[in-house]
Formats: sequence, C-alpha cells, structure tokens
Amino acid sequence: MSSTDARIAQLRQAMSRRGLSAYIVPSSDPHLSEYLPARWQGRRWLSGFTGSVGTLVVTADFAGLWVDSRYWVQAEAQLAGTGVQLMKIALASTPGHVDWLAANTRAGDVIGVDGQVLGLGAFRALSAAAAKSGATLEIREDLLDEIWTDRAGLPDAKIYEHVAPEACVARADKLAQVRDAMRAHGADVHFISTVDDIAWLLNLRGADVEYNPVFVGHALIGLDHATLFVADGKIDDALRATLAADGVEVADYAQAADALASLELDQTLLIDPARVTCGVFHAMDPAVPRIEAINPSTLFKSRKTDAELAHVRQAMAQDGAALCEFFAWFEGAVGKQPITELTIDEQITAARARRPNYVCPSFATIAGFNANGAMPHYRATPQAHATIEGDGLLLIDSGGQYLGGTTDITRVVAVGTPSADQKVDFTLVLKGMIALSRASFPRGTPSPMLDAIARAPIWEGGAEYGHGTGHGVGYFLNVHEGPQVISYRAMPGPHTAMEPGMITSNEPGIYRPGRWGVRIENLVANRSWLTSELGEFLCFETLTLCPIDTRCIETSLMRADEIAWLNDYHQTVFERLSPMVQGEALAWLERSTAPISA
Repeated sequence: MSSTDARIAQLRQAMSRRGLSAYIVPSSDPHLSEYLPARWQGRRWLSGFTGSVGTLVVTADFAGLWVDSRYWVQAEAQLAGTGVQLMKIALASTPGHVDWLAANTRAGDVIGVDGQVLGLGAFRALSAAAAKSGATLEIREDLLDEIWTDRAGLPDAKIYEHVAPEACVARADKLAQVRDAMRAHGADVHFISTVDDIAWLLNLRGADVEYNPVFVGHALIGLDHATLFVADGKIDDALRATLAADGVEVADYAQAADALASLELDQTLLIDPARVTCGVFHAMDPAVPRIEAINPSTLFKSRKTDAELAHVRQAMAQDGAALCEFFAWFEGAVGKQPITELTIDEQITAARARRPNYVCPSFATIAGFNANGAMPHYRATPQAHATIEGDGLLLIDSGGQYLGGTTDITRVVAVGTPSADQKVDFTLVLKGMIALSRASFPRGTPSPMLDAIARAPIWEGGAEYGHGTGHGVGYFLNVHEGPQVISYRAMPGPHTAMEPGMITSNEPGIYRPGRWGVRIENLVANRSWLTSELGEFLCFETLTLCPIDTRCIETSLMRADEIAWLNDYHQTVFERLSPMVQGEALAWLERSTAPISA
C-alpha cells in the first residue's frame, strides 16, 4: 500500500475501535490559523495533499478531500492512486462535505472530529446536518494522536517583542482599546485564540507558524488584568517582567481550558464564534453568561494608523528595490543560463534578504511558468518544476515580512515573445486591476461589493477567475487577515465594512488550464477622499512599488485614461525607487517604467 493507503487504513481501524462511522480531518489548529504548525498538519499527513486548504472525510468505504478551484489541478495530481476521491467545491454536482455527511449517514451513526481544531461555526453547521440524518457528533476524539506516531509536539520558538519605532501603538494603549470595546458589549472577560490578534494586542511576535511572525497561544483579557497562555520556555524572564509591568501574566498553554472552566457565573464572557474552536467553547460552564461578537482586536488591527502606514510605505520601497535587483538579474540571465522555477524563489528571497528590516518571506513563493501559472496556488518542488525557456509567461507571486510591514505582490513577465492571446488576457487583467485601483466609494461599503469593479473588464472579455480579488494584509503579521475581503462569493456584513487605514490586495486574474495564467497584484490602502453633504468617501492609495511588464500589453484594448494611470504609476515607481538602486537594477527600472502610448 502507499503511505496514504496505509494511514487511511490505520485511521479506519481507530474509528472502528471508537464506534465512529465517519471522521473529519479539517485543515486547522486550535487557533483556526491559515498556516499550520507541523503538529496540526494532519490532513496533509493522511491524504498526501500539500495545499493549504482542504477537508478530508473518511468512512469505512469512502475517503474524500474537498477543495476549491484553486487546488483542483494540484489535488487531482497528488491524490492519484491514493484511493482518496477529489471532491470539487463549487461544482453543482458536488455537495459540500457537510451536505455529503447529511446524505450519507443515518440514525445511530457517530461522526467524529477533534473539537480542539473544529471552529465553533463549523461545529454548529455539522451538528445541524447530523441531526437531519439522526447521526450524532463526537468532538472528543483526536484519532491522529493514536496513529501518528512521530507527530510533532508544540512549537517551541522563542517569543520576542515588537518594539518602537515600528511598533507604533503601546501595548497598554491597545489593551485599553479592547477593554473599552468589552465595556461597550457589557463583558467582564474576553477570550482570544487567534494568534495574530494576540500578537497584535500584546506587541509580540514569534516563529511558530511558517511565514507569519506569530506564536501559538491563547489570551484571557479582564477589565484590569490579562493572562497569556503559551508553552513553557517560550518567554524569557526579561520579557515576562515587561509584560507584567502592563498587567499581563504568563501561564502555561495547557491551562487555558481550566481558566475558562473556572469563570464565575457573575462574569460575562465576550467570545468570537468565528474565531474559537468548539473544544474551547465547550470547556466553559454553559451557565456562564456569554456575548458572541467579533474580536475587537480583529477590527482594530485591520485599521492601520498613519504612523504604521508610513512604515509600510518604507517597507514597500525596500521591497520594490529588491524586486528591481531581482528582475534585472532575471532579464540578464534568462536564455543564457539554466533557470528553473526554484531558481526564481532562491533569487527573489536573496534579494529581499539584503534589504534592511527584512525578516522572512510572507508566504511560499509561487513561480509558475506557462501551464504552471494556471494553478493559482502552484508551488514548485525539487521533484516537480519547470525550466524557464522558450516563449511564454512567468507568473511570480511573492512577499516579504519586514519589521515595518508585510508585502504581497504578483507580477507576470514575458519570456521570449508572448502570444497575442496571452497579451489579451494580460491586458484584461490589467484593466481590472486599474479599475479597482481608481475606485472611490462611501466609507463603510461592504468590501465584497467592490469585487465587480475589478471583474467587469474581465467579464466583458468573456473570462472569469475562481479566487477572490482581495484580502486584508497585516502589519508585520499574517499576509492574509480579515475582516475585509473583496469577493462576490463572500457574505457582505457589518464587519466587512471598508474603513480608513485598511490594507487590501488587488489581484484579479485569468487562468487557462494547461496553458498559462495571469494575475497582477498590488496592495492598496483605504484613504479618506472627500466629505460632502452626501457622505464620506474613501479611495485607494496604491502601496506596492514595482513596474508592470508593458511588453505583455495589447495597447489597442486600453483606454487613454487607463494608459495615463499606468504611466503615472510607473513615474511614481521610478521616483520612489531610483534613489535606492544602482547599476543594472537602475537601468532595468528606467526601461521598465518608460511611458507607453496607445
């Protein structure tokens, strides 16, 4: 048997011993993180699928992995021959895993899942689905602990302080903000599990999660005290004393559940049902009064201060200068020496590493040549990658973590001579990106409603793409953060309102499976535009500084105002970056920002 077959067989044996009819393995951890520490990579270990998102369901005679369109090609290849069936989310013929379980279980069946990694919202949906068929949900079984003999323990990287000048708001002031919000809700205590919320609130950073400078922990915030729950040894005595000076006590990670269980009945708890697991939720006495609302820190950290935005602009300039050095190297080397998609990752990371205040990549670099670029979340490996030669398009999606900001940028560049069809796709995507860049809108507009602005030129060209157009970006934190998201597939709500200071990606695309992909991405910040008798309006400030490859543009499809926007953008890029580069990088920058005409 393959390793996947053997592991699924072990899981089925464990299920049989527990009397479980089905078992669910989500892609999550006790903090509902997007990027998971090794200990919670169970879905990947079981199925062999390496994508970041997916849900595995196993029964006695079925194993299926549910993934969305970003991962269909990758999952199909990685699941081949494993016995795990690919279940394509968003196809009318494929029910979601919750609906599938409702249709494929019956009265008396028991569905197992580790409640410590299952979101409270997902638990409620599963419970409702199970009730339809008469099945029950068992959340106390972590079967992976039984069968995964070399499973990693808790990550043990040291926690460090994010300090001034990049840490622009003091820890005490952030705690005061959250406590004011707690009082407004009528809450006495507030429990936080999301690692980026905790890192932001306490001005701490870590290295427990790949690419994101965060650490595994929980926090319990009272009106006059706070407790941080982390593994022993992660915080040294000096930092412990610094935290104590701000009223923050440090306790062992495992004590978080006990702290919740010991809450008094006269204490009202604020908890975010979208950001805690059902295991945490069920650790509490159900008699403790609860208020369910979004974590106040999620809203506060999404709205960068003017001082933080100033640091972000500096980080963007450093990032842009690094990219100038990279692209100058690439243009001089392609066709003259062997270059693979892996080489791209190595060179672009090295260029960033030479820049001040650089910490690490903000996600795994996506470098996809021609057909590989058609997979939005493609990742080259030593076993499977392309050599960059001949004609076509190279898509590079990369980013960096800097002490003063997080970057995320996608550029598509010509290799040899792009085809006419490739240039049409590139131009349609560029038109969509420009349209959203130029948008103005009332303050408080739900972010999903902006999606059609970017998609309209692409739809007009008879094309579409399966991912969202934009996600929030952290401040030296997670490259993906909420609450805003630009996607018509997302549910508009009060917490998706666009507010000043938010940083969001602008990344439309077109993907031709087996041929090529195009995505152009800048980060933009919400800025105040004007206030009139009809309301307050916001606009976008483009933060990313890097030329867009004009060799890929079919100018006959561009309007004069779109060409003017691009030329103005390139002039800004040249003015901001030219003092920071020299030699071949400066020459490349000058060539790449030259104005174009219709």
